[in-house]
Amino acid sequence: MKNTIYYLASCDTCRKIIKSLPKDANLEYHDIRQNPLTEEDLNTMVSLAGSYEALFSRRAQLYKERGLKNQVLTEEDIKTLLLEHYTFLSRPVFIIDGKIYIGNSQKVINEVISVLS
Repeated sequence: MKNTIYYLASCDTCRKIIKSLPKDANLEYHDIRQNPLTEEDLNTMVSLAGSYEALFSRRAQLYKERGLKNQVLTEEDIKTLLLEHYTFLSRPVFIIDGKIYIGNSQKVINEVISVLS
């Protein structure tokens, strides 16, 4: 399995994080807008993360627009949303040496940088 980052090229936060990575980081870059997640991608992520919920962003614009916070979402609902639109993925997602790192918290980014260094 290749070390991969799933990100959004138009996202300032993702761009800032990518700039902070070691220059020699051997990553496959996967822009989720240009190249939407496949069910296989999602299955790989879920097998490492433990749930669809762990990958789901409740900050997404569509989350608010669709009133999803007022609904009880099952894992199946979340899977459908993640496959339907890239905005629901908590970004970025790194898969490095069979381990997953989700989101843009400083703690997660520091872990990724130390693993890649």
